[in-house]
Amino acid sequence: MNELTPKIIDALKGYKKQQLIKDIISGIIVAIIALPLSIALAIASGVGPEQGLYTAIIAGFFISLFGGSRVQIGGPTAAFVVIIYGIVTDYGTDGLIVATIIAGIFLIIMGILHFGSLIKYIPYTITTGFTCGIAVTLFVGQLKDFFGLSIEKVPSEFLDKVGAYIKHFNTLNVTALIIGLIAIAIMLVWPKITNKIPGSLVAIIVTTIIVYFAELPVNTIGSVYGELSSSFPKFHVPSISFKLVQQMISPAFTIAILAGIESLLSAVVSDGMIGDTHKSNAELVGQGLGNIFSGLFGGIPATGAIARTAANVKNGGRTPIAGIVHCITLTIILLMLMPLAALIPMTTLAAVLLVVAAGMADWKSFFGLCKSAPKSDIIVLVATFLLTVLFDLVVAIEIGVVLAAMLFMKRMAETADVKAWKYIDSPDVTPGEAEKLRDISHSIKVFEISGPLFFAAADQILAINSDKHTKVVVIRMRSVPAIDASALKSLRELVHRAHKKHIKLIFSHVNEQPMQAMEKDGFIDYLGKENLFPNIVEALDFAENYVAELKTKKK
Repeated sequence: MNELTPKIIDALKGYKKQQLIKDIISGIIVAIIALPLSIALAIASGVGPEQGLYTAIIAGFFISLFGGSRVQIGGPTAAFVVIIYGIVTDYGTDGLIVATIIAGIFLIIMGILHFGSLIKYIPYTITTGFTCGIAVTLFVGQLKDFFGLSIEKVPSEFLDKVGAYIKHFNTLNVTALIIGLIAIAIMLVWPKITNKIPGSLVAIIVTTIIVYFAELPVNTIGSVYGELSSSFPKFHVPSISFKLVQQMISPAFTIAILAGIESLLSAVVSDGMIGDTHKSNAELVGQGLGNIFSGLFGGIPATGAIARTAANVKNGGRTPIAGIVHCITLTIILLMLMPLAALIPMTTLAAVLLVVAAGMADWKSFFGLCKSAPKSDIIVLVATFLLTVLFDLVVAIEIGVVLAAMLFMKRMAETADVKAWKYIDSPDVTPGEAEKLRDISHSIKVFEISGPLFFAAADQILAINSDKHTKVVVIRMRSVPAIDASALKSLRELVHRAHKKHIKLIFSHVNEQPMQAMEKDGFIDYLGKENLFPNIVEALDFAENYVAELKTKKK
């Protein structure tokens, strides 16, 4: 149960005033970093700018309070933009809220069932593929506002979106483009001056001042979304129907998987920075609670944000108090300064996300895998990337995981091997093994099975053959770490065939998992316990005595 205990309980043991001051300062700095990103990500997701702050405040609070990391900062991230935009377009705000809540429930279940360690089994090719795919989609999604194009409704599909941009490119707003380029230039140059204040915030302040005082013809948040609410989010239960829940199961599962992967990856990175170990299952529970309450208070899906978490560590944050202070600071900004956000140019927010998209794509790894990885990995990588870009993230992850699983099973099946055993010059493990194998009767056949035996490799068992002289078949299983029901069925069939041919079938060195599986299946009773031996020497002794007895009976 300790694995599910929130990290804040451990972090506050021996908590000192000096650390409290550091956590407060770090929390305020991280809130300043999160402010422009939260607004920009909300707008890119197809929801109101306030909802980005609601998410950072509500989800961030629960993730810090109940999560399994000392320094995790939760909130909206770029990974969700594509899927959120699609949900809002097809099912509206209620659909998004339902999907967010269901994703939260999935995450809590995953944490309770201790699935935290299983997230790492999502192949690197899939995470690289969909990350680069998300980056491309996010980048292209910002071009309308960056160029100031006049498009009444931007299509959600990638190719349709590109087509709409080309069709309406004659509506290019040169002024908006120049402001956007100024914003990008500031974000690229500012980190060389100082890292204390985020370049995105500086870019927003500078370009907002320019547009406002020069009265430039550039769309702002206010001109597009109207007056922004400066009130604290209200608790709201969406209109729920069984049909809507059914429709949201698949995207909610994708959100949960994404949130789990990104949050645990962020936690692992931050562990290395502070020399700590996070509780993966508690982190999943915290993420789940954060998403449930984010949905109930009008927010969008959230997860651990790697960039904001790293900023928290670099500025001295070492306990979840920093994350809570970050939420409090954003609440104060929401209540007191939100109307000023209406003055921010849309092209500037687009510029912020263009830089985010460019930074999140690991193209070096992508093209490196294309050059050096096995063909099966390249197929998974490219398929996930293309599916993310051309269709959506739900389809990409579902097909990517299935494809990776099938290719993995194919590889595992190829590692499984059944072969006739021959004398080896330097046999290991069992004393007397070499002598036994030098002189084996022709009526005894020895086969060694290597590798995991599961349904994809089960048919290899039936390849074990014998001739008319064979009286005993010895199957050595010391190199079989695991076996499944399909392989057990094949072993039963092998026993049946042996009985029909009056051949004695015996097994040597069955490992723990296969032995337990055989006992539960009833296979051992079917075979006969007397036909199981701990090592090859005892198995061969028995086989030789059995053959000798048969010869004696014939005489």
